Amino acid sequence: MSGLRKHIGLIISVIVIAAVIGIGFIPQPVLVEVVTVKSKPFRVEIEEEGKTRVTDRYVISAPVDGFARRIEMDVGDTIKKDQQIVCLEPLRSNVLDPRSRAEAEARVSAATAALNAAERDVRAADADAGFAEKELERLKKLFEAKTISLDRFQEAEAKARRTRASHESARFAVQVARFEKTAAEAALRYSAAQASGEELEIVSITAPVNGRILKIHHQSEGVVNRGDPLVEIGDPLSLEVEVDVLSRDAVRLSPGTRVVFKRWGGDADLDGVVRTIEPVGFTKISALGVEEQRVLVIIDLVSSPELWQRLGDGYRMETVFVLWEGEDIMQVPSSALFRHEGEWALYVVEDKRARLRPVKIGHVSGLAAQVISGLEANETVINHPGDNIDAGTRIRIR
Repeated sequence: MSGLRKHIGLIISVIVIAAVIGIGFIPQPVLVEVVTVKSKPFRVEIEEEGKTRVTDRYVISAPVDGFARRIEMDVGDTIKKDQQIVCLEPLRSNVLDPRSRAEAEARVSAATAALNAAERDVRAADADAGFAEKELERLKKLFEAKTISLDRFQEAEAKARRTRASHESARFAVQVARFEKTAAEAALRYSAAQASGEELEIVSITAPVNGRILKIHHQSEGVVNRGDPLVEIGDPLSLEVEVDVLSRDAVRLSPGTRVVFKRWGGDADLDGVVRTIEPVGFTKISALGVEEQRVLVIIDLVSSPELWQRLGDGYRMETVFVLWEGEDIMQVPSSALFRHEGEWALYVVEDKRARLRPVKIGHVSGLAAQVISGLEANETVINHPGDNIDAGTRIRIR
């Protein structure tokens, strides 16, 4: 008995150590985060940034080369149809420096001398033509009297024609010399340093429609070339929204798709509807430096204009395209789902254990997924299940 008493303490110690080791090998509950399955409004959407633009924008350009007078209006001013926007004057002449003026004066003198020479040639040609006509009349009488031969008469007739042509040519040369003198005098007279005193021919450019000035390209006076833009006008109350979306999202949209504009600056969200999806894409570099193929989508505002009358051209709009929506849709967080044997599945909490449950999923948004079958309302599912969770794993709710 005394020996047994000696070993009782050792036996108890061994039993305690074995119990502690056994307890250590018992699986501990896994701490998890759970959500309750509920039915609530569900919406599948695409969110992008867009900007407003005037539906009908008119760019007024210079129809001819000219000198534009200063535009006295400012951006935002109201303008009426056929109201004058800008006036174009003829281009200014060049200023004559001393050498250019001396050359111009010399050209005037040369043109004057050429005109005098041409006028003398006219007088000489006129004398020759008169003499040839008298000689022709005299020989004609002799020919009729059969005193001279036919050849002699025809020779005189040809000479008379030649002298008449020379006279006409000399007269034309006088006109040319006179025009050249006029041109030389004009180059000397119409210098930018001298006022001509003549009334200028003005081209008046008017507004094609009622609206407001959106942009002024050339406000100060100065030279403009044909086709240069001068002013842009439009109606700010006739707005549309342009949004560039990824091409893979554009194929999910169609004309008539509902659109919601959020955080645009007003008190309430605005409604819109897709009008056009442009058939041509373009490449755009994202903020991360990634090339993306994007497509422009044009949206009409359908909310009352009183709600967005403070918007203008080029304002930022956070745009939400509503692809599908429902009011009473059973849903779970997308983070609770995973693939199992080619199907969607999740873990349901039953009796403090994780139970594997295959489910059928419908529409999926960024954070939630529609559950078509496999779950009942108010069931509890594990959110963000880790690799340490398996079917039957004991859990403890966080």
